[in-house]
Parts: sequence; structure tokens; C-alpha cells
Amino acid sequence: MKILVLNGSPAGDNSITLFTVKYIEALYPDCTFSVLNVGQHIRKMERDFSSCAAALQSADLLLFSYPVYTFLVPAQLHRFVELMKASGVDLSGKYATQISTSKHFYDMTAHRFLEDNCRDMGLRVLTGLSADMDDLMSDKGQKQAADFFSHVLWSMENGVYDTRPLPQPGGDCVPLQSAEAVPVAEKRPGRVVIVTDSGDDAGENAPLAAMIGRLQALLPYDSAVVDLHEFPFKGGCIGCFNCAATGKCFYKDGFDDYLRQNIQSADAIIYAYTIRDHSMGCRFKLYDDRQFCNGHRTVTMGKPVGYLVHGALEAEPNLQLLMEARAQVGGNYLAGIATDRRDPDGELRALALNLSWALAHSYEQPQNFYGVGGLKIFRDLIYQMQGLMKADHKFYKQHGFYDFPQKRKGRLIGMYAVGALMTNDKLRKKAGGKMTEGMTLPYRRVLSRMPVHAGSETDEKEPVLSGKQD
Repeated sequence: MKILVLNGSPAGDNSITLFTVKYIEALYPDCTFSVLNVGQHIRKMERDFSSCAAALQSADLLLFSYPVYTFLVPAQLHRFVELMKASGVDLSGKYATQISTSKHFYDMTAHRFLEDNCRDMGLRVLTGLSADMDDLMSDKGQKQAADFFSHVLWSMENGVYDTRPLPQPGGDCVPLQSAEAVPVAEKRPGRVVIVTDSGDDAGENAPLAAMIGRLQALLPYDSAVVDLHEFPFKGGCIGCFNCAATGKCFYKDGFDDYLRQNIQSADAIIYAYTIRDHSMGCRFKLYDDRQFCNGHRTVTMGKPVGYLVHGALEAEPNLQLLMEARAQVGGNYLAGIATDRRDPDGELRALALNLSWALAHSYEQPQNFYGVGGLKIFRDLIYQMQGLMKADHKFYKQHGFYDFPQKRKGRLIGMYAVGALMTNDKLRKKAGGKMTEGMTLPYRRVLSRMPVHAGSETDEKEPVLSGKQD
């Protein structure tokens, strides 16, 4: 069995994830493991991919190994996937799986990204291992790693792999109407920035450029386009934590200042992209990773965001989830996603109107599971690493993110009292059906303080809010 490990960590041999691979290698001496440090040497591979292509062709199993960076794989590994697909190397029928380490912050979207791209290349996809960074230090984590690879070998021997077809596009793109939107005459105070990646192919990105121009005409705010293709990135995030204390990136390309002055200073942010390889494209991933100069601080929270998408978004459930999750975790109201698949003119108009209303009313929504769950993972992480991530720790304290349940002593004591009531037969019978009525008392007080509209009839009954009671 020839196993090619595609190490996507920019730390190379010092990758924490790679140690799980080495642990598995020690358990299976009959298997031949070889490692390509794609995260560390991606620039060299961009210049000459021939040795990588030969290694890919000779392998029986491709094992992607990487840390999860901002919802997905590191930008360097993302770029390697692009090179794999562009090389034309025939990988059909070979097997592929993955091992990631993280704190389980959207690890499933990273895994889905690789699975979708592997299936594009005809690879037989096996479910990967998503481990905590510290799992290998425990007996349980070691057993899970060993069991994972045992299952991989069994799956290959028995031809068991994921056979689900990729979602298919629902039709062709719809061009904008020929008549251009009339620019708004009077602009309101405020600034909107549109972040995009024009890429090298002007023809491919022409539809997206048209959507950007139309949105700018519809918005009643000054707007500016920031083209990531024009920024001279020196490289992708290398996870060195140089920025943890100072907020300054290891690279001297000025991206941290550029980000804060040109993008994060805006009142609203629109992301405009063409779907590439089931993602926003490698350049956007590079941009996302380099934003780690802000650590885990949601520095743009409260600012609405929107998306312009060229391509078959209906066939990309993982991308749809990512856009909503990013807004939720960042504390940004998602004002809309306009595509060119059905009614681009109508969707662009709706996005412009919705974004304008959100800015005018400083509109914010409560976070759903995507946002609450993601921030709780970061909350626990930053609290434990506060000695290193000093700026993150200060930010989390200032914004009340340390909402640990053990701090709510009043609630805990109250629940003990309720628990004692529910376990006492006499008290429970006496309370009867009053329990749920008592639970609603605080909400009734809120409604009782509501002003009565002039001309409305009032009585002593509780207001009926809907046809059902909860």
C-alpha cells in the first residue's frame, strides 16, 4: 500500500496534524508513507508540478493532512488542489481521505471542500478524521486515530466509499438586462466596500464585473471596489502567531494596515466572487487566512454584509452554509446574496434596498446556532490561551463574550429550587398546571409595560399574540 501524505500545513514537518499521521505510520509498518509538504513548498510546486504529478499517480491512497484555517483548508493547500486539477493528472479510481486538527470550528466545511474537489477528480472519497489539536495526547485520541485508519484500509479492501453524486447546476447563468440602472442622485452618509478578485481571465469575470457595476449604481452610498488580485501578497498565513500580541503580520507586505484602512473601515462590506473549485477561489482564501492579524476578534461586528456570486450557487450547499456562518460568527447581518442564475436584476435591487435599510436602522439580528456555537468554541479557546492571545482576551472581556454558565449563580440556584419542587410529590400536586404559567410571568411583565395605542380597546385580559400557546 503506497500512501501519499499531502501535508497542507505551512509548518511542514512541525505540523501538529502530521504527528497523527506519523502515529498511524508506526502502527502500519507494511504500508509505505511518503510526504509532500505542499503547504510549505507551494511556490516551488507552482513553478514545476511534474514531481508532484508523478507522486500522485504512483499512490494508492491520498491522505490530506492539515490544520483547519478559517472554515476551510489553508490557502496553500487550496492552491495545491487547484494545481492538481489543472495538471490533468488522472486520479480516477484512486482513494482519498483526510486528517485535520482544530478546535472543531467549522471543521466539517473544510472536510466537505476537499471531498467535493476529490470527487471532481474521480477519486473515491473515504470519510476523514477530524481531531482536536490535543487528541493524540490521550488514550482515547490515539485509539480513534488507529481505528480511523483501520477503517480506511477495510473500506479500500471492500470497495466501500462515498458514492453520492455532487449536486448538479439547475441551468445557465442569466445576464443582466441591457438597460443599465440609473445611478442614485443623492448619496447618503456612509461607505460601502466591494471586495472581489478579478483574476487573470477578464472574460470569465465579465459577468461579475457587470453585477458589481449595477449594484454600485443602485446603492445610495459611496462605494469602492477592492480587487484582491491587485494586492501584492507575499504569501499565505504560516500560523506563526507573530501577530498574537502585536497585531502585526510576519510578512512585510502591509496587508494588515491595508485591510484595516480600506476594508474594515467601511460601514458595510460586499464580497463579489466567481465560484471556483467549490469555493470563493484561492485568492479569497489567502485573504481570509491573512485576516488572522486580527486574531479571533470580530472587529466588523454590527456591519451588514452581502454577496455577489457568479456561478451555480444552487449546486454548492457547502458554500451557502459558509456565507451564512461567516456572517453569523462575525456578528454581521447578511443583507442578501445576489446571483446571476435566476433574476440578477431583481436580486441586486433587493440587496441594495435591504443593505440600505440595515445601515439606516443599524440593524442587527440575534445569532443562530452557526454564530452562537462558533463563538462558544472561540470563547473557551481564548480564555485558555489568554496569556498568548492578549489582544483577543482583552476584546472578549470588553464585549462580554465570556458568558460562562457557571457565572449565572442566580439561575443555578433557581433551577435547584425548581428541581426540588418537581421531585416533591405534595408540592408538585399543589402546583398542578401552574408551572408553565409561572415560567411566563417575566414575559407577561414585558407586555404589560407596552404602551397602549390610541383608539384601541383594552380590558384586563392578557393579549392574544397568536392562535397557539407555547
